Amino acid sequence: MALVTSVFGGRPGMISGATGAVAVVLVSLVQSHGVEYVFAAVVLAGLIQILFGLLRLGKFIRLVPHPVIFGFVNGLAIIIFMSQLAQFKDVSGNWLEGSSLYLLLGLVALTMLIIHFLPKLTKVVPSSLAAILIIFGLVTFFNLDTRTVGDIASIKGGFLPFHIPAIDWSFESLKLIAPYSLIIAGVGLIESLLTLNIVDEITETRGSANKEALAQGVANTLSGMFSGMGGCAMIGQSLINVSNGARARLSGIVAAIGLLSFVMFGSSLIERVPMAALTGLMIMVSIGTFEWASLRTFNKMPKSDVFVMVLVTLVTVLLHNLALAVIVGVIIAALGFAWDNAVRIRARKRIDESGVKHYEIYGPLFFGSVAAFNEKFDVAGDPDEVVIDFAESRVVDMSAIEALNKVTERYAKSGKKIHLKHLSKDCLKLIKNAESLIEVNIIEDPTYKVVADKI
Repeated sequence: MALVTSVFGGRPGMISGATGAVAVVLVSLVQSHGVEYVFAAVVLAGLIQILFGLLRLGKFIRLVPHPVIFGFVNGLAIIIFMSQLAQFKDVSGNWLEGSSLYLLLGLVALTMLIIHFLPKLTKVVPSSLAAILIIFGLVTFFNLDTRTVGDIASIKGGFLPFHIPAIDWSFESLKLIAPYSLIIAGVGLIESLLTLNIVDEITETRGSANKEALAQGVANTLSGMFSGMGGCAMIGQSLINVSNGARARLSGIVAAIGLLSFVMFGSSLIERVPMAALTGLMIMVSIGTFEWASLRTFNKMPKSDVFVMVLVTLVTVLLHNLALAVIVGVIIAALGFAWDNAVRIRARKRIDESGVKHYEIYGPLFFGSVAAFNEKFDVAGDPDEVVIDFAESRVVDMSAIEALNKVTERYAKSGKKIHLKHLSKDCLKLIKNAESLIEVNIIEDPTYKVVADKI
């Protein structure tokens, strides 16, 4: 995951790998059908992500509003911090006491101080790496009794051979793994592209969402072929990387090769690294990840945006499901946007010297504003000729077009003539039973186009 996305991805400096969000999706599948079906689901998820990138759908990540991103980042920072609290408990789950607690607190505090102050003195050595090495040296030299990586788990492993997942390749198997693959692909893309956006802001550069989707797809496909569980971009590791100055692809390549080397050859060394150093490092990551500026915007942002930000944070923290939190946030933000725009449609009314009444509409006409739009007209009291001008409005969807049909029908039944001006050509083709009543200024008619996305 890390190697392929670092070489071919759309965001230099971003690190990918196996993630908890993907693992959660696969738990029930591995329990019911075994690991080979997991590998097949990961391969299919990769193919879906490749298709997503080829269709250039990465631009849809732009639909995620900033309050959702703030909530996502803040929730993730809280999760990172809370996950470190487990290091302050013993194997029985009780909080550490006495010298063990004080030693751990001291080492964690020293790690955080080194990470914070070393960059002010020199940036030749990454502060995170320096902190780990210093704490490792202190624990080794003074033979301090503190928990190490090896006390948590062994990281020793080997390089698995390439193989096609050993499942019954049939339509029934495809139906079985397809839902898991769709969720993996969706979760992976959401987390990866949001991480890409966050790294973009930190580095003040712009990555390519479509290239990243393609790279994630290829990486997941190969991961499944090499008996891997797949994954996506890892925001914690990516933030550590860029916060230490990484801006090029080489950082991700070195991270991938280094991780592989540690697993295959250097596990005994890595397992001696004190957990206190990693705990201090991750606490600093959580502090740096949290958008502290968002707290100062509570009285400045619209209440709907504040609500969305807090909701996404809570869903992220309570459910530990980052993708679900983002989806919920986008839906709530979209509903809030629709409501705000539904009440903004207005109509300026005037009667010209010829006795023709003009309704000058401004604000979007869509499903949410149709009811308010219909209330603007006084069909019975209007003169025999009426003009509805859409120069400052936009007809958005089929509900809006149906509303126009209803208005023209109401005036037609009253024996009155109505002109709809400044409608786009595509809308005119869809309006039924009103062709003889519509007058269009073709020169001023807007043509709505979608901005082309660059890969």
